[in-house]
Amino acid sequence: MRIEGTAAPAATDRPKDPGSPLVAALDIGGTKIAGALVDSSGGFLVRAKRPTPPGGDAETVMAAVEQVIGELKSDARWSRAAAVGIGSAGPVDASVGTVSPVNVPGWRDFPLVRHVAAAVGGLPVALVGDGIAIAAAEHWQGAARGYDNALCMVVSTGVGGGLVLGGALYPGPTGNAGHIGHISVDFDGDPCPCGARGCVERIASGPNILRRAVDNGWRPLDGAEPTAAAVAASARAGDPVALASFDRAAQALAAGIAATATLVEIHIVVIGGGVAQAGDILFAPLRRHLANYATLSFVSGLRVVPAVMGTDAGLAGAAATAAQVLDLTGFSLR
Repeated sequence: MRIEGTAAPAATDRPKDPGSPLVAALDIGGTKIAGALVDSSGGFLVRAKRPTPPGGDAETVMAAVEQVIGELKSDARWSRAAAVGIGSAGPVDASVGTVSPVNVPGWRDFPLVRHVAAAVGGLPVALVGDGIAIAAAEHWQGAARGYDNALCMVVSTGVGGGLVLGGALYPGPTGNAGHIGHISVDFDGDPCPCGARGCVERIASGPNILRRAVDNGWRPLDGAEPTAAAVAASARAGDPVALASFDRAAQALAAGIAATATLVEIHIVVIGGGVAQAGDILFAPLRRHLANYATLSFVSGLRVVPAVMGTDAGLAGAAATAAQVLDLTGFSLR
């Protein structure tokens, strides 16, 4: 975990203690850069957001991040900020503070932590991948609250995740632990952009659910835009091709989840992201397939539930990650 700077003095909008420390949280992705000052109850005191400059070079994208930080710093409560937490699209390397987001082509091995630390005047900065940030949020405020061992996942354009083990977030040495999307579940499957074959993401992500359905003759209802959500709508209407595409995605997810649970003994899986909005079209076959894969006694009772944190998960999780990693006094995650 990369930490820079020295501490300054000491998903919702509900302030807790007017004197308690705050964390400045950043959620950085391919379409938006969001920021917030977050208190120890998870309340958002001030927010800021800018679009991620499409196709921007490194300096242009960083300038947008600095604008978000500047808006947070302009609030009088900035003086209470004790640290900065960043959840970024990946890959990230938190051990050296760099990011190389696939969907931000201007950043390759970009020293994000160093730049942010300079922009915030030397506050300590903690960086993790966005999947881990979402796991931190769901464990702190969401569906994994109260569980000591959990896998939290995002199934959307890609498939990512993060782990909570022994009651604490487990980011791993580079901030990427729990990246379930690139577990191979089909050894002879399609090549994945990561370089492997048959990855969970190559089967279960929204674009791949759509691709499989289209390749097998599916067409959207009533001339709708062809999307994974449209495939889900057809599945609800009983379309066999749409149902089969979601079933295949659910099987891939179940295999990856079972492998993870067998390895580290998790007790609950929380799934969010756009594909999870399909509801029982995804969760029903997922639970059915999981019963066939998670057969050992210590994983057979594994729960699978939808995420509840929504679009604020990245910011809340970035704050929670910083609080844990930097061991902030007065910022309780319980």
